[in-house]
Amino acid sequence: MAKQFPDLDDAKRKFIEDQHMFFVGTAAADGRVNISPKGMDSLRVLGPNRIIWMNLTGSGNETAGHLLEINRMTLMWCSFTTRPMILRTYGTARTLHIGDDDWDELAAHFPDHRSARQIYDVDIDLVQTSCGYAVPFMEYQSDRETMQKWVDGKSDDDIRAYWVEKNQHTIDGKPTQVPS
Repeated sequence: MAKQFPDLDDAKRKFIEDQHMFFVGTAAADGRVNISPKGMDSLRVLGPNRIIWMNLTGSGNETAGHLLEINRMTLMWCSFTTRPMILRTYGTARTLHIGDDDWDELAAHFPDHRSARQIYDVDIDLVQTSCGYAVPFMEYQSDRETMQKWVDGKSDDDIRAYWVEKNQHTIDGKPTQVPS
């Protein structure tokens, strides 16, 4: 049975920190709903109602476009090991790009990554847990090296050119404001 909470306590924070991946859900007023898996060392819980995560370059940029229109965001984690549980945080998020006032302060929470595209600062207004009984057991092996190899083979200008080509609009044609 699902249970709701106003914030993240220490046990829920530890659950989040123990997971190797999470999912992000956003939607604009119209068009497609986006759900994206995220990994690597890209998320920090800063308090009972605040999470930040660094978004690295990818083939799309739906989250940024959706948040320009409606700033709601859902984050979800599920346990693939030990105790079954699904945890969701619901709230609003603001998008930060390189050069924005808070970028350096928030980026300092993460390892440097040349393909960092945005940081999302999430204000949580509801936390929900549910059973996760149907989530399969899976074993974590390691992070993929594909992203880092891609970045290592590109100059900073190459990465920015990729953003211009692939990341300036959502699949529904909405702008994302990713810098070029």
